[in-house]
Formats: sequence, structure tokens, C-alpha cells
Amino acid sequence: MKIEYFKEYSHCLNRDMEFKVYGHGGKPLLAFPAQDGRFYDFENFNMVHSIEYLINSGRVQLFCCDSIDKESWSDIFGDKRHRIHMHEQWYYYIVDELVPRIFEINKNSNGYYANGILTTGCSMGATHAVNFMFRRPDIFDGCIGLSGYYDSDFVFYDYCDDLVYKNAPIKYIEGMPYDHEFVDKYRRNKIVICCGQGAWEDEMIYSLNKLKTLLEYKNINAWVDLWGTDVNHDWDWWRVQLPYFLERIL
Repeated sequence: MKIEYFKEYSHCLNRDMEFKVYGHGGKPLLAFPAQDGRFYDFENFNMVHSIEYLINSGRVQLFCCDSIDKESWSDIFGDKRHRIHMHEQWYYYIVDELVPRIFEINKNSNGYYANGILTTGCSMGATHAVNFMFRRPDIFDGCIGLSGYYDSDFVFYDYCDDLVYKNAPIKYIEGMPYDHEFVDKYRRNKIVICCGQGAWEDEMIYSLNKLKTLLEYKNINAWVDLWGTDVNHDWDWWRVQLPYFLERIL
């Protein structure tokens, strides 16, 4: 498998940011790390290995980015406005700096520009993956969210300003007009949201069902899949779920 490592300066975050690329071509897939995680976690937890056959066959090219959760979502005792400001700066790093690099690297591999980028992630990585797809369906044409929570109250509680609202899919989809231009884009995207019903998944199930209701109300097609009571909030199951869904939506 072809593997490349990059460390590049982000003007949005005023620091170096790292990412890795796996594969020689195919559909670009951007993976967000779980809470407080790093760009190398997908490899270390064998998520890369779980889809190695799709990477080696040239069906998908995997991009694993870094997060700054410790300065934003996870800093529950920090100033809330500063936390969401930092998240928003990271959002702009992803869409304005990393996304062009993904398209460039992928084009150099494929020989043509991809129509869009898929996103994925586990736990808080799924929260980010789904949020980015819903915020920018013009860039991200599908997502696979595994055991995510899709509102802001689990880390910001009852605080909600304009930036928190922008990053809470349940809030902004509920407030989005039925005929909003993004709704039509959602209907054309490939949306997968999955959660187990085992240990540590109760809050995720609640969030998934709430999002499912909103999507159905707005006639947005999504593959919402609840797995069994033996399926826990853990890497063992995410390694099963990712290849299962990815193979079917590619």
C-alpha cells in the first residue's frame, strides 16, 4: 500500500498540521479521528487495515487528518465562545486548506479531479464527519458516521451561539427550510449513519433517532442503521462497520 505523510503550515490555525494518505487512487475518503485523537489513530486502531482491500484495489484513497478537540469540543471548562471559535478555525483549515490538498493529491493519483469527497469517523470523529457533510454538501458528497452524537448539548450543554448552531446538525437541519438549496444536495448525497445498541451507545442512539426523524421529515434519503445489543461503542465494531458500508456506497 502506498502511504504518504504530510506536515504543512495552516494559516487558519497558525501551526503545522499533519495528515496521512493511504492508497494510489480512487474515491477520496477523509477520516476524522475520534475524540482528542490524532491523524495516525485510524492506522493504529487497524481501521486502515479493515479497508485495505478497497485501498489496494484503487477504489478508495484514504486521507486521515488531525483534530484540535482538546482546544474546542473537549475543553468543557474553557470559555465557550473561545472553544467554538477554535473549532471554527479548524473547520476553515479543513475546507480552505486541507480540502484543496486532498483534491490535488487525488488528481495526481487518478489523473482527474474527483466530484466530491466522502467523510467518515467514529464517535466524535463521526460527529465531525457528518457535520462537515451537512455544512458543505457541495464539497462532501457522502458520509459514514459511526456512533456519533449530532448535537452540541453533550459538550456545550445549554449554550448555543451562532457558531455552535452552525456545528450542530440536529439544530440547523431542524431550522432549515424544506426548500433550502442544501436539502436538494443532501438528497443526492450518500448518507450513512450507524450505531450499535450495546455498551456506551445510549446517547448516540438518542441522537441518531432524532436526526433520522428530521431527515425523514425533509425527505432526505439516508441509510440509518441500528446494529444489535452486542454492538458496543468500540473499535472492534467500527472495524466491521466501515468496510461493510464503504463497499456498498462506493
